[in-house]
Amino acid sequence: MPIKLFRLNNVPDDEAEEVRELLAANKIDFYETSSGIWGISVAAIWLRDEDQYQRAQSLIDEYQNERLAKAREEYIHLQETGKSRTIFDVIRENPVRFVVYLAAISAVIYFSTKPFIDIGR
Repeated sequence: MPIKLFRLNNVPDDEAEEVRELLAANKIDFYETSSGIWGISVAAIWLRDEDQYQRAQSLIDEYQNERLAKAREEYIHLQETGKSRTIFDVIRENPVRFVVYLAAISAVIYFSTKPFIDIGR
């Protein structure tokens, strides 16, 4: 009976490809399902043989730990060199989006609190 090994929803393409390559290199029999036309199905990598589950899961866990360590090292390096993105960099890159979001947030807060402020009058 097939068993779900790895969900692909919101997984970067490079990570999904590396997982596929890892499984293929270790001769683990798997197949893949997509999220479908409407995006509501389960996009995942499935194992055909349940007996390979423990081995495949340990390979993926090891891969993800290595990927996490690499991402942390990169983040620390960017912080040390002063190249990590800050909130001000994000605002500077797209100020119009920032103003629109700020206006939307302000409108939600205003309309959420106005009835309660009017009660006191």
